[in-house]
Amino acid sequence: MRTIAALVIALFSLSVFAAEPAKPAAASAATYIEGKDYILLDAPVRPHDPSKIEVAEVFSYLCGHCFEFEPLVSAWAKTQKTDVSLVPVHASWSEAMAPYQRGYYTAVLLKVKDKSHQAIFDKIHREGKELATAEAWAEALSAHGVTKQAVISSYNSFVVSSMVAQADQRVLGYKISSTPELIVDGKYRISSRLVGSQKAMLKVAQFLVDKTRAERATKK
Repeated sequence: MRTIAALVIALFSLSVFAAEPAKPAAASAATYIEGKDYILLDAPVRPHDPSKIEVAEVFSYLCGHCFEFEPLVSAWAKTQKTDVSLVPVHASWSEAMAPYQRGYYTAVLLKVKDKSHQAIFDKIHREGKELATAEAWAEALSAHGVTKQAVISSYNSFVVSSMVAQADQRVLGYKISSTPELIVDGKYRISSRLVGSQKAMLKVAQFLVDKTRAERATKK
């Protein structure tokens, strides 16, 4: 009898497991909608390096939201594959913003941007410093391995003026009116006004980076 009872229990157990529905697959990655979560530009802006998936970060040193966003976007960029390029673009649409835009591109020209970028943000937003003149930028950037004279000469140079003009044209093409915003592959514009937060901006950016990568793979 014990043997028969054991067989019945075993058969019942098998029937229960067989009848149990399969567990659903893990939820797929979030999908974002054009016009709701990001904007497709009418006229794409050519990336600096079309071989990369460019993520342009439009910012201003004077922007408090940009100061908050910088650690987030920098950390995000470090997680990306080598086919992704984060390209900061300093915007300026007022006289107050212009010296900061010129100072940023001076740091780029002198190849100290990577060392000075966060420090400049801190100097402005933590220390309350104004960097509205070439001399003020010379003082700030000289802490990062360049001479004050090199900064002053570069700040007023034709090369920096050209870089500023190119940035202005890119911002105009992006149709940006506030900062920070992200542009993926020169055609997808992402704003916290649409998605609600800076962290959400990066989630949408990741979605569009993956989308662009997949589209490029099908064309090879």
